[in-house]
Amino acid sequence: MGRMKQFITSDLDEFVANNVQLHILGDLTQFAPDIRAMVTDAVTRTAANTGTKLAVALGYGAQDEIVRAARTLAERGGAAAITPEAMERELYTAPLPPLDLIIRTSGEQRLSNFLLWQAAYAEFWFTDVLWPDFTAQHLQDAIAAFARRERRYGGL
Repeated sequence: MGRMKQFITSDLDEFVANNVQLHILGDLTQFAPDIRAMVTDAVTRTAANTGTKLAVALGYGAQDEIVRAARTLAERGGAAAITPEAMERELYTAPLPPLDLIIRTSGEQRLSNFLLWQAAYAEFWFTDVLWPDFTAQHLQDAIAAFARRERRYGGL
């Protein structure tokens, strides 16, 4: 939790100064009250920012997210209320643009319960580089590979 507190306290002023809007993906109830309060304050302080949207997964699991969204919809209107469009409105990522690219570090080639719904039409880029060693050049390589792809979204 020490790094989380450091992230929130030291980086928050920079987010505000640079017009970054912070979004939290996940269930904060599993964190201590002081951490929840800090995170909530950070989200509130950046809510009006209109620049870059930064999504941070805390206490996140995609299966839990999908179950939570389905339960919410079922409680509101029964099974008939559960549609793909309604589900998307209940996901943690609802205020964010669609997911285009997933960069998977450390040689793993799986989703690991991360953004399962949102990954439906995302492109993947895999690297053996471990996350702490991931550099701006690696990011540029991933974006360049993404730019060369022909995106297809299902259908015939």
